Amino acid sequence: MANDPERFDSMLLAMAQQHEGGVKDLLATIVGFLARKTDFFTGGKDGEWEKIVKDTFYVHAKKAKDEANKIKKEKEEADKRLKDIQQKKEQERLARDFEPATVTEITEQEAAQMKEDIERDKKNKDEVGNGEGPSSEKEVDNPDDEDDPKEKGKLKPNAGNGCDLENYRWTQTLEEVELRVPLRQVLRPRDLTVIINKRHLKLGIKGQPLIIDGELDADVKVEESTWVLQDGRNLLVNLEKVNKMNWWSRLVTTDPEISTRKINPEPSKLSDLDGETRGLVEKMMYDQRQKEMGLPTSDEQKKQDVLKKFMEQHPEMDFSKCKFN
Repeated sequence: MANDPERFDSMLLAMAQQHEGGVKDLLATIVGFLARKTDFFTGGKDGEWEKIVKDTFYVHAKKAKDEANKIKKEKEEADKRLKDIQQKKEQERLARDFEPATVTEITEQEAAQMKEDIERDKKNKDEVGNGEGPSSEKEVDNPDDEDDPKEKGKLKPNAGNGCDLENYRWTQTLEEVELRVPLRQVLRPRDLTVIINKRHLKLGIKGQPLIIDGELDADVKVEESTWVLQDGRNLLVNLEKVNKMNWWSRLVTTDPEISTRKINPEPSKLSDLDGETRGLVEKMMYDQRQKEMGLPTSDEQKKQDVLKKFMEQHPEMDFSKCKFN
């Protein structure tokens, strides 16, 4: 206990808070105490107090610089690991979402079934568009429908399709959620508590009430979720979604909800991508537009082309006798 360098921290912090002039005034108070209540300046040889002050300040200045360099190095390493993880996840996502299409031989029965499925999907879309089906897709997806009671009280998403709250800000893509927490003081990673579970997030500063302690809006992949302390003042958390087809309406269940109907993700800057990646992204954007218009995607169009070619090669087959729902 006698050698603990932090044992007087609480006392000194209390003193510092009462000095509006900052460190300069605090030092003046301490030096004034030494002059009035001790023989620090008069009890030794001439110049001895100056040597003690100089040596003491240099020792602690070196410790402070070493600690600052250590934090800087840890930050650079953490940023590099985070960048590597993000690049790896992006490559895996592109590889998963845009696998090259392959043409396979199909039997007559498979061709008939494929045509039946296409016709049924087309019929269902026509019924939904005309309001004849059980529900109208246009009504459900209309972001301007303010009369829907389910939308009342929900917030408009921020520019990152998330929400700006008092103590933190979160944004999202379909693949992940990014959380930024300003800490308002310089800290080290060991000063923080960050616990990421499949459906629960807990984070805060040790010795203080937690900033977040709640159930997440959906499951996350714990092994692929990361956190890093930036500049000692900002905590950045990346949560990898399990379900990559849905938008989150809130970070944790105690947060206010945003309207996922009003989410409008900005397209990527295609000019920044290489040729192959740009082609894959353009395909994704084309398929999204086709879906919005009720038209077949590029993959669905390929299936129709395969079926059409099969029918042309077998004119003797009479598809008109097939029953379509």
